Amino acid sequence: MQKLKSNTSSSNCWGKVRMGFFILPFLFFSCGQNKDQLPTDMVNIPATADKGLDKDDLPDMKFAEEIFDFGTITQGEKVTHDFKFKNTGEKNLIIANAYADCGCTVAEVPKKPILSGEANSIRVTFDSNKKSGMVTKEVTVVTNCIPNKRVIRIKANIFVPQTK
Repeated sequence: MQKLKSNTSSSNCWGKVRMGFFILPFLFFSCGQNKDQLPTDMVNIPATADKGLDKDDLPDMKFAEEIFDFGTITQGEKVTHDFKFKNTGEKNLIIANAYADCGCTVAEVPKKPILSGEANSIRVTFDSNKKSGMVTKEVTVVTNCIPNKRVIRIKANIFVPQTK
């Protein structure tokens, strides 16, 4: 009886190839940089342990409203609201990022610093597809203010039409 030789180097090679196909997508996507976000080195808060912090020397973001109610909308509608704000501080306001608590809500923020005394807005779009009833969504805005996170909210009562 003849024994078949197992080609371990061949099977080992295929194992490495399969592992490469598994790891390669992670490397590809993890090295990307989101070009819509400002670099974090632009967000400078001049505080030290021994000097402390003078809040009068910082930007301050004041929203005209922090909650907006769309009222009753029909399921599947996309609705948008502009949250107006003003930089009432002494320094330039930088919005580093804004993110929602789910993929159905998207926030668009100004890309350039907002000068002292200048007003601007954050556009929030909500997609009511596959949603129903009363819904509240949050958008967290990350800035160079103290505190550095502000939360704005949208509400809607989503009507689901009856199908026959």
